[in-house]
Amino acid sequence: MTVLEAKERKEFRHSFLTKIRADGNVPAIVYGTKMESKPIFFTEADFIKTIREVGRNGVFSVNIDGEKVDVVLTEYQADPLKNTVVHADLLSVDKSTQITAEVTVNTVGESPGVKEGGVLQQALHEITVTGTPGNIPQSIDVDISKLEINDVVTIEDLKGASSYEIEHDAEETILSVLPPRVEEEPQEEEVKEEPEVINEKE
Repeated sequence: MTVLEAKERKEFRHSFLTKIRADGNVPAIVYGTKMESKPIFFTEADFIKTIREVGRNGVFSVNIDGEKVDVVLTEYQADPLKNTVVHADLLSVDKSTQITAEVTVNTVGESPGVKEGGVLQQALHEITVTGTPGNIPQSIDVDISKLEINDVVTIEDLKGASSYEIEHDAEETILSVLPPRVEEEPQEEEVKEEPEVINEKE
């Protein structure tokens, strides 16, 4: 299992957090039902490498000063201006732990309806699922190779073929192929007749 080296964070002053981030580290919290929440920090480079290896919903081990804990990433905050991770939340898990995660939706194939001029509209880019860590997928593929114009894919179309539970209504739309957009021709402006001017002197 992939291991992320970390250190326990025992200093909580804002200036210390600023220094941690300035040194290329990410402050984080490890929490779970079977352990007390523990503030830690690790290098941003190692954290990004770990998530790339295991995936957004993958399980990895955090080695906190010699104590290893299996975790999943539940949430993180990023600074969009600096393009850096500023905080992360890690949930302690085991193989039987049920977790809820956001899973990316990918489209696979080419839609005949789109080739005919239809517009593919994706209503859901992420789907919320619940399951054990080993059964949470990194992404969910939706095959669009048979979709004609006006066809719709709903949550119901994904049910029953997975080892996890989808936390959405069965009727909720994932994507659809809309008819081609028809541009309206500009209407000619009506020419208004000038009112007849009556010469009062006549």
